[in-house]
Amino acid sequence: MDIATPSTPAAGRAEDRRLVEALRRGDEAAFASLIRAYGPTMLRVARGYVATRAVAEEVVQETWLGVLRGIDRFEGRSSLKTWVFRILVNRARTRGASEHRSMPFSSLVEAADEDGRVDPAAFIDASAGATWGGWWAAYPKSWDTVPEERLLGREMLAVASEAIEALPERQREVLVLRDVAGLSPQEVCTALGVTDGNQRVLLHRARGKVRRVLEAQLGETEAA
Repeated sequence: MDIATPSTPAAGRAEDRRLVEALRRGDEAAFASLIRAYGPTMLRVARGYVATRAVAEEVVQETWLGVLRGIDRFEGRSSLKTWVFRILVNRARTRGASEHRSMPFSSLVEAADEDGRVDPAAFIDASAGATWGGWWAAYPKSWDTVPEERLLGREMLAVASEAIEALPERQREVLVLRDVAGLSPQEVCTALGVTDGNQRVLLHRARGKVRRVLEAQLGETEAA
């Protein structure tokens, strides 16, 4: 049994019902398909909260236990994927807090942004009734001229990972769930209990900070 990619919201709900019923019957094939579909992404999300891959793997295992124990109580108010990732985030957040992780790249985030604020001038004025009110007025400079191999290199991936870890918690959560886990805006709002507008602002701030760190790294490399 493999998880099908739903073509419509109705198909997605039907697929969820099929999976939930199978899990409640103890269908091992259904559980295995869920692990194949979500497992790798869950590990990457968990890794954003804890210090080591080993601990992240423990968090994922605890999440699957929580899924199996709680599947009879799943009411379908959100998608099955959202529900699974909500359990994951809660467990990862708890484990990460208990580790008191340090964030060595926090110095790369501008001092003015340490509390999560960004200059209001960076956003389109929503009070003026603009269609795109609240969105970035200007995005970080283009990377179109940067060779792909540099962006995908091990060093740059490490810098990106560290920069994400240095983000304020709420910004990091939204960025990881949207850009790593691939959840939709609504799924992120449901998983984290935030409004759609707040989710958008947090995501833009997080993406902007990470890109500034990467652009600075690219600039230092080119100047060396």
